[in-house]
Amino acid sequence: MAISKDFTSILKKDWEITFLQCYPNGYLKYTDLCNILQLTAGVHAELGGLSFTDMQQHQQAWVLSRMRVEIKRLPKWRDVVTVKTWINSLENSRSIRCLEMYDGDEKIVGCETFWAVFNTETRRPENLALAHDHFEKYPNDKATEIQFSKIDTNIDKIPVTNKTVLLSDLDIVNHANSVKYLEWCLDYAEPRLLLNQQLKSFEMNYLKEVSLNETISIEKSIAQNPQIFTVNSSEKTCFALQLNCK
Repeated sequence: MAISKDFTSILKKDWEITFLQCYPNGYLKYTDLCNILQLTAGVHAELGGLSFTDMQQHQQAWVLSRMRVEIKRLPKWRDVVTVKTWINSLENSRSIRCLEMYDGDEKIVGCETFWAVFNTETRRPENLALAHDHFEKYPNDKATEIQFSKIDTNIDKIPVTNKTVLLSDLDIVNHANSVKYLEWCLDYAEPRLLLNQQLKSFEMNYLKEVSLNETISIEKSIAQNPQIFTVNSSEKTCFALQLNCK
């Protein structure tokens, strides 16, 4: 395990918003917002010797279990934003990581993520095999006003579409990437909610991985606020998304 000389327990990293990451209105897509947050978490893990490459020495990887994002406003094309991240807790097989996005001195996004250690051979959770004492933990420092939670999926829903998981949906852990689930669902949300920045927060629960060539169905709630989407396979819920509108 190689710990970088540049490692610190709190990381701040700048990102420039490109036109490829934006909606037609010029503002950052919610999916690319999540990509930037997760890439920042990945950079921090890399610097601290807990990257995918480090963990693969023990056939392990981090997988996302829950994520809550609270949004004051979105950045736009050409903006340079700063993402700050730290570990709130890390014990056995589970970790809570916090992230905040700033435009200058203004906090515009807060995010709380819940990660699990996953054995890539057995496809089961297990305790982290690598040392992590060099990461200071910040149990009292939160990035969101409300903590992530279990989304209630026992509600009235209507079918939206069926799809097959394609190679372009997969990531390095060989299952559908976490942001892909969000993308699949937001494609069937009302465009005005996204283009007019009507989402004050959204929350995601990852319940079961889906793999190449697997057939999935997407459903959404009849209720509009909050609106809940589910991704299902073999009549089991694999993913739940809750959109909380202004």
